[in-house]
Amino acid sequence: MSVFLILGTRPQIIKSVPIVQEALKQGLVMQIIHTGQHYNPALSNVFFEELSLQEPFANLNVRSGSHIYQIAEIMLRLEKRIVEEKPSVVLVPGDTNSALAGAIASVKLGIHLAHLESGARSYDMKMAEEINRRLIDHCAQTLFAPTSNCKKNLEEESVTGTIYQTGDTMFDVFVSFKDKADKSDITSKLDLTNEEYAILTAHRAENVDDPAKLKRLLQAIQKAEMPVIFPIHPRTKERLKDNGISLDSTNIRTIDPVGYIEMLALLKNAKVAITDSGGLQKEAFWSKTPCITTRDRTEWTETVNLGVNFITDVDPAKITQALKYIQDNYSEIRSRFTNNPFGEGNASKKIVKILKEKFYCRN
Repeated sequence: MSVFLILGTRPQIIKSVPIVQEALKQGLVMQIIHTGQHYNPALSNVFFEELSLQEPFANLNVRSGSHIYQIAEIMLRLEKRIVEEKPSVVLVPGDTNSALAGAIASVKLGIHLAHLESGARSYDMKMAEEINRRLIDHCAQTLFAPTSNCKKNLEEESVTGTIYQTGDTMFDVFVSFKDKADKSDITSKLDLTNEEYAILTAHRAENVDDPAKLKRLLQAIQKAEMPVIFPIHPRTKERLKDNGISLDSTNIRTIDPVGYIEMLALLKNAKVAITDSGGLQKEAFWSKTPCITTRDRTEWTETVNLGVNFITDVDPAKITQALKYIQDNYSEIRSRFTNNPFGEGNASKKIVKILKEKFYCRN
């Protein structure tokens, strides 16, 4: 008896690391299936190596394409693996196309489905991730909710699966690697002064595929009275090139994508994070770095309610206002990082224990 772990993107790799490590400790047979949704080495291979994650049992090599293409191809290629190996349970982390495809294929083949990071809600049905996670949650038999708010969301939607509030495995990873991040020399290599720069990420299609929105976002950030370090996503880099957008002679400094440990170091030492990423909002929170989220909603409302995450969309006036507010009230905002709603850093132990008790998977 075994567990199939379906992943295909950078965030899924990161949040799965402690699950795989804990499975080895507890004697749970876990086989990683990489869908190939992220196939650029800077977004995939580097994280397997850096975080010491075992090589995938199989790589489906789906690569890029439309949402429908990716989901359909993953399902088709995954079906063969599930039929051949007959896992006891399929575990899908997060809300990507890989997760949704893994979920649908599993339930259609009669395999027990478990969802890691269930119950997160932005209530923005324009987001592909919101659609994905809702569909997964309503066909999963076992749901691992990272926070009490996520658990509450699932209960209010009357999901039919069994809900467990476990904490967030991404926090487990953060705890495990924060000491290495403290020793990173990335800030000195980039000649940065602590708390005198911002860290920027942008990759969502709704932000970078629209040239007007992308220009507005970058023009607003250029008004920040500090250097802005921009580890540029391959997708975003292509969009800048396609639309003739140059960041030369601005305060925005592009660098190649960085690994997990280097990103944690950049986050911890930044004065502010500016991002459209869900995972980075949480990593900024754990780093006690104020965050500006360039979306109109977030699934991690816990960080907003604590007054450390500011939702601006790509509205230049709101971004400028948030930057000024953070700079003017920095010490007071930093004092708000007192409560961590994402658990105690032992989510992976709880999850593997539950899976082991449910399915008696042993080497």
